[in-house]
Amino acid sequence: MKVFIAGHKGMVGSSLVRIFSQEIKNKILTVNRNKVDLENYDQTFNYIKKNKPDAIIIAAAKVGGILANSNNKIDFLNINIAIALNLINSAYRNNIKKLIFLGSSCVYPGNSKQPIKETELLKSPLEKTNEAYALAKIVGIKLCQYYNETSDFNYISLMPCNLYGPKDNYDLFTAHVLPALIRKFHEAKIKESKVVEIWGSGNVLREFMYVDDLSYACLKIFKKDINLDLINIGYGTDLTILQLAKKIQKIIDVKCKLKFNAEMPDGVKRKILDSSLIRAQGWKPTVSLDIGIKKTYKEYLKSI
Repeated sequence: MKVFIAGHKGMVGSSLVRIFSQEIKNKILTVNRNKVDLENYDQTFNYIKKNKPDAIIIAAAKVGGILANSNNKIDFLNINIAIALNLINSAYRNNIKKLIFLGSSCVYPGNSKQPIKETELLKSPLEKTNEAYALAKIVGIKLCQYYNETSDFNYISLMPCNLYGPKDNYDLFTAHVLPALIRKFHEAKIKESKVVEIWGSGNVLREFMYVDDLSYACLKIFKKDINLDLINIGYGTDLTILQLAKKIQKIIDVKCKLKFNAEMPDGVKRKILDSSLIRAQGWKPTVSLDIGIKKTYKEYLKSI
């Protein structure tokens, strides 16, 4: 079997390539953007037609933190819809019967019951700060569902919680909160800064999972025939951004005060997933938050 991993250079895609290469004997297909632009339908279709993968995992996406989502709605909507539609439609039209589409917990409404079950999808309005990205991912989820309804294909959408790990984005204006905090505390340590500014109130609750745990969930699903359209992949416990900041501060070992910028958006107050469906398949996360942050910080130091 041949498995095409779309988006192999990103944090999730690179983890998938590494884990799948170690755990299975299948041939892994990847392609660089300068050869195939996944926003271009013809290029995407022709690549899949020529290489004939037996399965596709879609990790390609335009991603970013809460500020990037808020400030670039048009790009987040257009680019992510194009990637999803091009890959899923090309897979179907080339008779690729197995596909995993990776989304995000932000697809769920802002006022979802906690922990969030898959049945919360589209029950009420989305949270405004990442609405464009969420809408694009929902389009992909529903397209996979519709193809499942009209064929014997197995197109499964996985919604992970907040991810972090090697090859994360550490740009302070576009990064998610955990890698941004790693960079801020590291620079505070080097510069001996007395204060580190953290966006938002620090009171919202978030769930964080090391990226390799998602890859192992994909591997588990890849090896099984699971008749489900949508599956949550979560760590299982959450913490406040203040607690996260103190944890990273302790790991990096920097003495400074924390200053919260309440003018920056918080997003939803709490977002933790109900991951009972994937746990029933025998999967559970294995990397603790402390160990995951230490491993990520070690990789960050190699990258600077």
